[in-house]
Formats: sequence, C-alpha cells, structure tokens
Amino acid sequence: MATYTEKLTLGISKILESSPGISEVKFDERAPAERHLIVSWEQKSSCLLPEDLKNFYLMTDGFHMSWSIKLDDSTVQVGSMVVNSISDLCRLGGSSAYALPSAPTLADLEDEPEEEGCQQQPHFDSRNAIFELDPCSGNGKVCLVYKTAGSGAAAPDPEIWFLDRALYWHFLTHNFTSYYRLLLCHLGLPQWQYAFTSYGLSPQAKQWFNSYRPITFEAAAESEEPDTFINKLDPNKIFKSKNKTPQTKKKLPPPPALPQKGPLGRNPSASGNPARK
Repeated sequence: MATYTEKLTLGISKILESSPGISEVKFDERAPAERHLIVSWEQKSSCLLPEDLKNFYLMTDGFHMSWSIKLDDSTVQVGSMVVNSISDLCRLGGSSAYALPSAPTLADLEDEPEEEGCQQQPHFDSRNAIFELDPCSGNGKVCLVYKTAGSGAAAPDPEIWFLDRALYWHFLTHNFTSYYRLLLCHLGLPQWQYAFTSYGLSPQAKQWFNSYRPITFEAAAESEEPDTFINKLDPNKIFKSKNKTPQTKKKLPPPPALPQKGPLGRNPSASGNPARK
C-alpha cells in the first residue's frame, strides 16, 4: 500500500530514494490547513481559491520536498519543490519597495507595450491579483495570477505564471493541478522554470538536467539551437580496459622464387640456346 508521502508526491519520493547518486530525500510533512484559514484568506484577498488548490490545502498546508547528493565529504542540496502555505500565499505588487512616499513600485516598471497575438501578461496594478506560490530559491517567483474579467471583477480561474529575476512574465499552466505535476516531473531541479522561457536554461542548469533528466532534456534539446551543450560521452568507452588481447600476426606469403642461373651466371632460358649435355 502506498504511503501518505508517496500519494502526495505521486511516487516521486520513492523514485528519488532509489536513484543512484542521491544520498538524502527530505519531506516536510504538514497538517491540513483549517477551513477558517482558507475562508479568511479569501475574504482578505477578495479572491476565491480554485477548487484544486483549495483541496490541496485541505490535504496539506503547503509542500516542501528536497533532495541532496554526496559530493566529496559534504552533502549538497540539488532539488527543491515548494508550494507556500496558505499563510505565506502573499500578494505581490501594490506597495512600494521602500518606505518613502515617492518610492517606485513594481507597477512603475511596466512600461513596455504587449505584443499583438501574445497571451495577456499579468500586471502589478489593481487590474490583477498576484500571489506568490514558490520563491524559487531566489531565481524568480512562481505566481498564482487572477486576471480581471470584462466586468472588472477578478476572473474565477487563476493561471500559473513565472516571474524571472528581470521581472519578465512567462506562462506555465492554466491551473494548479497541471503546475503541481510539472513541479514534480522536473524534480525541483535548480532553475527548471527557465526551461519555459525564451532564453532557456543556464549552462549549470543544463548540467543538472543532463544528470537527472536525460531523456526529457535530450528530447527538448533537439528543437534548440545547434550550439546547445549536450553531454555525449560514453562511459563504456571512457572506462574501457586498457589490456588489449594480443592479436595473431598474419603470415606474409613467401617471396617468389628467383630463376636459376647457369655456370657463367647467365639464365639459360634467356639465351635462347639449349644447354649442352
């Protein structure tokens, strides 16, 4: 029977524990969120949580699983999967970055017009309500975005977007369930969200992808530019034994026999005269 952890992680925890090279898998087991906390958040935020996210919080108040590898004599954390608790599902935007009255806000940075035909991006103003789902270890933020409908009220079905460190938006999924599967599928690898941006993964992130998601990464790399780094080293060839089996030498054919010479050193057949008895 599958345990609570295996059900919540869709079996990813068991796969990580049995994977070679991974020395430690940590799972922060949390109690379900109380209903009054969810109701209080909805009233304070003037937004209704989608049913899939609400059911998730009623199962566990947030999510955190990490895994590490053994490097020399130390343990280094590589993967980290996070979904903020209901109390940490804070709104982004509105307030200024500093205490000064005239300090700039995030909304002041949005001065670039949107391209025609592209999906409508979130905005740091009263039009949208944006909440942080995952701080991404400082590499950006995964956000729950409520876009305004035509009547001015918040849309009932929020989307999941990624905000990179340069404050550019990148669409991830239409609902929380799809994002949660995406999070587990990428094993919380460093900067995995950048695989859904136009500029892609950093060289360091590509190395982690090559090590722990080779099949998916190689399939995605086929559509990238030719200069994309892909590790094509064959360990069987690198660590092949240097002891070579001796090969039998092939015998060369004997040289052709030379014609016999006469007593004076002449070839009798070449003189045209028959030899005298």
